[in-house]
Parts: sequence; structure tokens; C-alpha cells
Amino acid sequence: MHAGLVGWRQAAEAALYGPGGFYLRPEGPAGHFRTSVHASPLFAEAVARLLCRVDEALGHPAELAFVDMGAGRGELVTAVLKALPADVAPRARGYAVERAAPPRPAPGTQPDSADAAVPTWCTEPPHGVTGLLFANEWLDNVPVDVVETDAAGVPHRVLVRPDGTEALGDPVGAGPDARWLERWWPLASRPGLRAEIGRPRDAAWAAAVGSLRAGLAVAVDYLHVRAARPPYGTLTGFREGREVPPVPDGSCDITAHVALDACAAAGTGGAAGAGVRPEDHPRLVTQRAILQALGVRGARPPLSLAGTDPTAYVRALAAAGEAAELTARDGLGAFGWLMQPVAMPYPAGFPHLPPEHLPAEPPHRRP
Repeated sequence: MHAGLVGWRQAAEAALYGPGGFYLRPEGPAGHFRTSVHASPLFAEAVARLLCRVDEALGHPAELAFVDMGAGRGELVTAVLKALPADVAPRARGYAVERAAPPRPAPGTQPDSADAAVPTWCTEPPHGVTGLLFANEWLDNVPVDVVETDAAGVPHRVLVRPDGTEALGDPVGAGPDARWLERWWPLASRPGLRAEIGRPRDAAWAAAVGSLRAGLAVAVDYLHVRAARPPYGTLTGFREGREVPPVPDGSCDITAHVALDACAAAGTGGAAGAGVRPEDHPRLVTQRAILQALGVRGARPPLSLAGTDPTAYVRALAAAGEAAELTARDGLGAFGWLMQPVAMPYPAGFPHLPPEHLPAEPPHRRP
């Protein structure tokens, strides 16, 4: 009856990370969509300032880790390490966590392993490090199962073929997935409603948070919260800068927005026993709020600068445009940041927004 059909989690895992999978292709993610990392160097500079604030809150440890989860081709981790001030850079060590092989050096070049700006590549986050773990658009590519309610309003697992053809499988029934849906994404008893079961993402985030001895774990992603789950799910595909139907044949990215509130609860378990105080519990904020707190603002430079230093004015105007893109309310600025301390207090001046103040409709990836 279900020949050739598998659940979306299994199908997406093979399509993204199996032999010939989308994320193992030579062009990498940047060949298909544009994240904040690719939009402007201001993003990496802001993350470097965040790492410096974490360093200060930790009392300037002898080794300060920057762990880049889902590092792609290492663009963010390399830029962050290069942006660190001279008093921090010698103690910093970067880790690029990526299932794909590290990028090959350009012809005629060979990276110096002693260079502090050259990250260590690994397939799992290093355990027992102290510093900042940063997951930029990582959790949305942790594959999840999809469910849909039938004519009687009963949720069934959605099965799919490599060409994208779907069919309803068995009812979800009882068990961990049913309990997750009941707690985090309850579905009304009417036909055609869909949800993505975020348990694998919760587990991945809890493991990432638990890898820190002390520091701050940050997840940046499309998000939704329990009070405003999308009724028909968010599963979609991206190819060459365009949103396309999700087809699990390796030809496109397959992504779904993240229930970051559920991840936060799971991550609290990952940080258990690490001395987290109630005031240092996870926070959900918008990218706009946190980047502005880190000094990224889109204000135009004074016009008088054009008369006294035209070159500086042009540079400042370009930077203002990039900052405006990173913090746009209806664009990149609407991304959610989940911040989760482990055995450290929040640095001073960090914003905190109740979930109801987060955007109900997250942005789409930019081409």
C-alpha cells in the first residue's frame, strides 16, 4: 500500500545528507540562498562583539571557543575569528561543525593550521569547551516528520516519494510524538491541518547546549511559538534563490520553520546541573533587537559628511544599507534568536521579548 513511500524525516535526511545530497554539493548553501552571513560583514562583526561579551561574562578564560553549528563553507566562523580584537583573538579557537567535507583551499594556497583564524572542522560539536555556540539557520535543516489530519480530524504521518508525491500513513497514535504534538503543536479536530514534529530538533539543540562546559548557546532561525503555530505547516524547498515545492530527491533544500520555544525547554534540560539561575533562563528575541543591542543600526550618515569626506560618506551609506537589511522588521530582522546560557550570567544590556512580541510570520530565505 505504501510502496516507495517513507516519512518526511527519513526522506529529507537522505535528500540533504545522503550520497549526492543537497548539502554535500560543491556549491554549498550559498549557491542557493542568502543568509545574514552572506548579506553583510556587519553580521559577523556583531557576532564577534557578542563573543567578546561572553568572554567578559566568563571572566576571560584561557581558551575561548566559537562553535559554528552547520558551518557551511566556514564563512561565519572565519569572519568572526578575524574580527576579534587583539586582546581576545590569541585565546580564541574556532570550530566549524559541518557534516559536509571542509572546503578545498584555493589553487596555490594552503591554510596555515597555526593561524588563529583557521577553524577546526568537525562533524559534532566539541564537548567541554567554554565560549559561544552559534547555530545560524541550522535547526531548520534538522529533518522532522510531518503529520496531517484526516477527514475525521485524526493526525496521520505524511509519507512521501522521491518525486514529492505524498500520502497519509498510519495515525500518530500514542507515544513521544503524540505527547510532543499535544504539548507544543496541538491540532484542532478538522481535516487538512498539518504540523511538523520538532522532537529531533529539540534533541539536537539539547545536545548542542550540553556540549558547553560554560558559555552561551544561540540558535538563529525562522521560528513560530505555540500561541501562533501555522495551521498548514511550513515545509518548503529552495533552489537557486527561489522557493520551490519540497521534493526529496537531493535537487533542493528542504526546510521548515522551528518551534524555538520547544527547543528552549529541551535546552534547559541540556544545561541542567550547570548552575543556571532563574534569571538566566532562555530568552527569545528578534534579530533586530539583538543586533541593535550589538551596535548594528541602519541610520544614514549625516549629509554634511558627503561634503567633507565623500569616500567616507559612501562607505557609511553602504554600511547603513546593509545594517537596515539585517534588522528589517519584515525581513532578516524578524528572525528569532534563542539565547541559552550555561553556567554564566547574561551579559549586561541583552534584550528580552515575551514570545507574543515575536513575529507570527517569519521571513523567507533571501535569494
